[in-house]
Amino acid sequence: MPNRVQRSEIRDRGSKDSRKALAFTGLVALLLVAGCRHDMQDQPKMFPQRGSELFADHRGARPQVVNTVARGQLDQDSYFYTGVVQGANGYKEEKNEMPFPVTAQVLERGQERFNIYCTPCHSRVGNGLGEIVQRGYKPAANLHDSVRMSQPISHYFYVMTHGYGAMPDYSAQLRPEDRWAVAAYIRALQLSQAATTADVPSGVQVQNLQELAAQQGHADYAQPWTLPATAVQSLPPNPAQGSPALAPAGPPVTKIQIPASKPAPAAAK
Repeated sequence: MPNRVQRSEIRDRGSKDSRKALAFTGLVALLLVAGCRHDMQDQPKMFPQRGSELFADHRGARPQVVNTVARGQLDQDSYFYTGVVQGANGYKEEKNEMPFPVTAQVLERGQERFNIYCTPCHSRVGNGLGEIVQRGYKPAANLHDSVRMSQPISHYFYVMTHGYGAMPDYSAQLRPEDRWAVAAYIRALQLSQAATTADVPSGVQVQNLQELAAQQGHADYAQPWTLPATAVQSLPPNPAQGSPALAPAGPPVTKIQIPASKPAPAAAK
């Protein structure tokens, strides 16, 4: 009989100890969860456009450190990054020159980028009748008309950087060197569509594209392009409305001022 009572007491003590251990474990887990939630909510971090008590001026957005240049922002050649220079009258001026030599590799890169980003609106040959124009979008600029042919090559870089009319900018899609490559390819494309026999070296035989197409059974190829009926409109460009794509004209170009460099401080004696 005593042995049976002792075994019962041992079981009771064991169950009580188990319940205490379980309760302690649950309490510890609850404290850990609560502490984790607190850290996630109130962790020290900066919120955009909010103040901060960490700095003396209470500004969370910090100004750039004086006399320093952030990585990737050393734009020493401003023409390479902007496509414009300051003219004699103080206004922005485009130039008809490339900031680096044009090689076959540059033209190939420009053709590749042009076919990816430009052909949906301007088409592969640059006549402004791309696929989306045939599906109701505004007609894009014809890169072979007299206006576009007379524009300096940096004009195309500037348009790709900032957009123009209905055309958005492509600065996020194209790096500066790729924008220049596309501009160089546009020049080559213009030459290819406006070339004459006088541009061909002597001794080189030239065949008419229309005749070649007819020989291959595609007489409808290499014919004058017409604006599709699905285009938004087929009216001639109106300079008062801006161009390309007959978009509203933008504000006039503001005058820029380039401050003169400050003289270096005299060396201490």
